[in-house]
Amino acid sequence: SMQCFPGLVLALSSLLGALALLQLSLYLRVPSRYGKHEERLCRPRGRLPARCAWFLQELPSFLVPALLLALRSPPRLEPLGCRLLCCLFCWHYFYRTFIYPFFTRGRPFPLQLLFFGMLFCIYNGFLQGYYLIYCAEYPNDWCTDIRFTSGLLLFLLGMGINIHSDLLLRQLRKPGEVTYKIPQGGLFTYVSGANYFGEIVEWFGFAIATWSLPAFAFAFFTLCCIGPRAYHHHRYYIKTFTDYPKSRKALIPFVF
Repeated sequence: SMQCFPGLVLALSSLLGALALLQLSLYLRVPSRYGKHEERLCRPRGRLPARCAWFLQELPSFLVPALLLALRSPPRLEPLGCRLLCCLFCWHYFYRTFIYPFFTRGRPFPLQLLFFGMLFCIYNGFLQGYYLIYCAEYPNDWCTDIRFTSGLLLFLLGMGINIHSDLLLRQLRKPGEVTYKIPQGGLFTYVSGANYFGEIVEWFGFAIATWSLPAFAFAFFTLCCIGPRAYHHHRYYIKTFTDYPKSRKALIPFVF
């Protein structure tokens, strides 16, 4: 049976923070090359259909914590707060693995990005699952702590925004279409990256609810990874559509 090694948690969390800064430096000026941004850059050779690629990429984030839980004997998910936190993480990735891919209408996905995406999901799935299942210790009344309750509310709000925004994006395209249109409705009224904003809020909510270094490192990584993508989406829309709403921000309503 595995044991908790705090030094391992610290090292993996620190590396995740460093990877976040690397992502920021790589993609702040030049967007990652898939979706609406790949036409202006060199096209990757191998691709997979979007539905298959999203399923394969997100699956490890669900399977790895589940495997860690199965390996733990006896299960260490007490108190209730710890069980709920682990379930929140797995709930997000259950949706991302088994529901979202079968509705997406995205373009074929580059194999190179899929490979790195899978590696990240294995890495982060292990870090978050390992911490919650083997290391985390919460008081019995953690479910009533302001950090847990406020974090949970932010997580649910962010997930709701994310799922609703994905739905609005899907409705822009008819089956078989791959052209890009101006997103309308919901939080898209205020920001170009409403779906990204929702996911960032979600993971910062999770970080507050867990009050742990691994979760804050992951939230920071999410911000550094998809924050720049929202910015590049915003610039793309402005350049492509002459009637794009001028009041709309890139990521944060009324600010950026």
